[in-house]
Amino acid sequence: MHDVLPRLQAHVFPAIERERIDTLQLNLGYLCNLSCIHCHVNAGPKRKELMDRETMQLALDVAAHFSVRRLDLTGGSPEMNPHFRWLVATAREHGLHVMDRLNPTIMEERGYEWVGEFLAQHQIEVVASLPCYSQNNVDEQRGNGVFDSSIRSLQRLNELGYGSDPRLPLNLVYNPNGAFLPPNQQKLEVDYKRLLGENFGIRFNALYALANMPIQRFGSWLVSKGKFDEYLLKLIDAHKDENLSGVMCRSLLSVDYQGEVFDCDFNQMLRLPLGNRPTHLRDLLRAPVPRRIAVAGHCYGCTAGQGSSCGGALAA
Repeated sequence: MHDVLPRLQAHVFPAIERERIDTLQLNLGYLCNLSCIHCHVNAGPKRKELMDRETMQLALDVAAHFSVRRLDLTGGSPEMNPHFRWLVATAREHGLHVMDRLNPTIMEERGYEWVGEFLAQHQIEVVASLPCYSQNNVDEQRGNGVFDSSIRSLQRLNELGYGSDPRLPLNLVYNPNGAFLPPNQQKLEVDYKRLLGENFGIRFNALYALANMPIQRFGSWLVSKGKFDEYLLKLIDAHKDENLSGVMCRSLLSVDYQGEVFDCDFNQMLRLPLGNRPTHLRDLLRAPVPRRIAVAGHCYGCTAGQGSSCGGALAA
């Protein structure tokens, strides 16, 4: 795996500060049943890093301390953490809105047949990965059979009420399958809804178009293909100042499986600590959260073109 941080730190990004904390994003571990080319976490079936229950409880304590109302669960495949169900049930008991960043194929893995019913039972917002409505593109990026498995899982979520019951929102995520920016999110959503509806009867609420970040597995792929500098310059040239006000780090804290806190999930992968100083969840219970956000060249991935954040495009 290539170290891309020095290349990213060679580029200056505008200084930004945190305005509030609306969301606590927990990376429950890097274990995943897939190994996708674009993955900025470098997740996969052989990863063993998983958040323990003590750290999860500490995260819930921090959420209560700052009156955070939204818990954003990610991975890897967050459902593969053995404490996932405990965390979700406890968070919902505390009145937290919970989002699960779902890799739909996990629902067809042996031992995880419970996922769909469990999410619906606890009224969890699902943000499901489906990087294209084309089978060839999805299987090229994620592996043979992933598209068909994802379609079956989304159909099962629809059967449970997702995409039609307002208490069960289902949002899909698009990622480019190469070194280019995502197309217009609104137009792409229209195509997704038409083609997935006509071909598979799938209903969903919204599409999030996310840019690929030049870090971890995707960053290493760019380096190996000699495309890293070209892609980074593409992001920088497409930067728009108006997107700075909507980037996720201004209202979010990201927590890794050990309880270390970062400004965003991407900084977590680069090990750029919160406010440029190592911080653990327990530190947040006795000290204010730094307002200054650690930035580098990868941050242009969030401000390029229509913008890209955990909730999709920033610009209409």
